[in-house]
Amino acid sequence: MAGGPSTVELAAAVSGAGGLGFLAAGYKTGDALREDIHALRALTDAPFGVNLFVPREDVIDEAVLAAYVERLREFGELGEPRWDDDYWQEKVDVLVSERVPVVSFTFALPSEAALRSLRDAGSELWMTVTSLAEARAAAAVGFDALVLQGVEAGGHRGSFTDSKEGEGLSALALLRLVATEFPELPLVAAGGIADGPGVAAMLAAGAVAAQLGTAFMVSPEAATNGAHREALAEDAPTALTRAFSGRTARGIVNAFMRDHEEAAPVAYPQVHHLTSPMRAAARKRGDRDAFNLWAGQTHRLARPEPAADIVRRLSGEAREALESAARRLT
Repeated sequence: MAGGPSTVELAAAVSGAGGLGFLAAGYKTGDALREDIHALRALTDAPFGVNLFVPREDVIDEAVLAAYVERLREFGELGEPRWDDDYWQEKVDVLVSERVPVVSFTFALPSEAALRSLRDAGSELWMTVTSLAEARAAAAVGFDALVLQGVEAGGHRGSFTDSKEGEGLSALALLRLVATEFPELPLVAAGGIADGPGVAAMLAAGAVAAQLGTAFMVSPEAATNGAHREALAEDAPTALTRAFSGRTARGIVNAFMRDHEEAAPVAYPQVHHLTSPMRAAARKRGDRDAFNLWAGQTHRLARPEPAADIVRRLSGEAREALESAARRLT
């Protein structure tokens, strides 16, 4: 939920209601992250987490990237297609000094030095994986928990390698594969979970918790753009695309995605920076055909309720679903 919907107020409301709220650190400077952490702690004493994008340098086909830049010239408002590390070390240093309860990572395995410093600061460390092979690699490093992101999930895929050749496992299939191989490792299921029965299904399948994103994007605490909110409420299909950022992500299908997906290169964050001004302008004018509408496959289940109410409702629905399932087994 980086780059927009994630807010201090949303994380505080989720944590305050008994969930574990997360701050999205992606695209923020170290100073901005520190400000968010202080603001969150002013709103709640409850535990919370911070999610970091781990920088990686993919092999880029420069000719394909250059052709994509030329293809988008018609939009006018483009940025420089550059690589950066998203203020990685700044943010690691902030998290070490702030002693954040939980730090989660996505896109790649962090360095041993970063993990050691965060662990020494008392943080619990979680790693996002999308396949059994990635789970094995993360388990070997010694993470405290794994976040298993199914292909149903909205936003960027957390895959270590951005390739469409992977199997694209659902959250449930990935959960069962990893739980069978690592029965003692705490697993958090993510992807396509937007109501209580969905939470219950993941708990019954072996997860210690369910991680939800899209379910909170229409809450009043989220900073989701108005046109994006409208799209989330519709019965609209989603698809995977690299068109907006150069990295595979799931969003509601729109004209930009349809027109440019086939030409989009594997080039993150270069394409992200290239299209960022264009997308910002489209959000401002409410043109939902020209910016990314990140959403999971079950986005239609999201309800425009306060975040704390969503947490309490999902907990109650999950409990009822588990009890109902147990009765059906007797």
